[in-house]
Amino acid sequence: MPLIALGINHHTAPLAVRERVAFLPDALPRALADLLDTHGASEAAILSTCNRTELYCSADDPGAAAHWLAQYHRLSIGDVQPFLYTLPGRDAVRHMFRVASGLDSMVLGEPQILGQMKQAARTAEEAGTLGALLHKLFQRTFAVAKEVRSTTAIGANIVSMAAAAVRLTERIFERVSDQRILFVGAGEMIELCAAHFCAQKPRAVAIANRTPERARLLAERLGGSVLRLDEIGERLAHFDVVVSCTGSPLPIIGLGMVERAVKARRHRPLIMVDLALPRDIEAEVASLDDVFLYTLDELAQIVEAGLESRQAAVVEAEAIIDARVANFVEWLAARDAVPTIRALRERADEFRRHEVERAFKLLAKGEPADRVIEQLSQALTNKFMHGPTAALNEGDGDRRIAAAELIARIYHLNQGE
Repeated sequence: MPLIALGINHHTAPLAVRERVAFLPDALPRALADLLDTHGASEAAILSTCNRTELYCSADDPGAAAHWLAQYHRLSIGDVQPFLYTLPGRDAVRHMFRVASGLDSMVLGEPQILGQMKQAARTAEEAGTLGALLHKLFQRTFAVAKEVRSTTAIGANIVSMAAAAVRLTERIFERVSDQRILFVGAGEMIELCAAHFCAQKPRAVAIANRTPERARLLAERLGGSVLRLDEIGERLAHFDVVVSCTGSPLPIIGLGMVERAVKARRHRPLIMVDLALPRDIEAEVASLDDVFLYTLDELAQIVEAGLESRQAAVVEAEAIIDARVANFVEWLAARDAVPTIRALRERADEFRRHEVERAFKLLAKGEPADRVIEQLSQALTNKFMHGPTAALNEGDGDRRIAAAELIARIYHLNQGE
């Protein structure tokens, strides 16, 4: 089956569209099984992050995968088709290598995407949807990403989402050290943001998370306090900065909640940074006076800082990727030839068994051994020569010429000329 990569990302779609096709981590095993059961894929993996949702499949019909993506999220194909890209074969391989190396990220060279791709591979393997082709492709992908990151400066001078959030805060408040900060969630992105904010020694820090124990562990490292998620509404007014990134399928912080907080703050500015997909904070919050709401797409303008210094590294990285793509495509082509090689060997062995049985019968009848061996060799030669000879005698002139060139190359003929 052909290899395809199909998806939607920050280059092709706005946040409002991306969040509609995102997969929650707990739903991925069931989604993978459904993709294989209902849409003809023999292997599949799904990468779903803040900036992209991509399907990596071995499937005959790319259109079926696109329809499945829309149907799974209860959308029409018309809702997602304008934003989708479908990459076959070599293009799919190159795309995966570039994504893992950070060349296709909103933050050029960012390292988190490699870990996310490794998790996508682990999830597919645990779900039983990662076959020999995708397993090999993921392993090559990780090796290429390691080579790019270790031999180029693609990761130098990165301005991360976390650092961008701090910079945005400093645009509104003169000093982060005077502010109270609430982090909603306790995952990797929140930990990164917390590390950047806490380096500025804020006045107070609190963690709100669905799992209190995880929130407590993070709060202890940061020297902060812990809130329950259901306490956010009554405590929101006490914070100057809110950074949220959870896996919730629905917004955690609504318009009414923020309206009450702004009123209680007597219209002191409130910065809200929503790094989640789907979004944690209702989009309507952005319309409120004195509230500065930033989402992933707004942060893109900040993370472009430092980009020029990494452009030379991009050229080097692309050259590495092009070479490794060629290597993988060669392996893929050799893999595609395996069934033909197996069939050819089986046919040759069938010829051999038939003629050996015939030779034993002749020997049992008392035929001279030298004559039996001669007949055996002639019979095998005739059978092996029948296919190539027929190909040379059939078809029009162009087909005969092509067949002659192929046979000459296979059997190393005319080498003395």
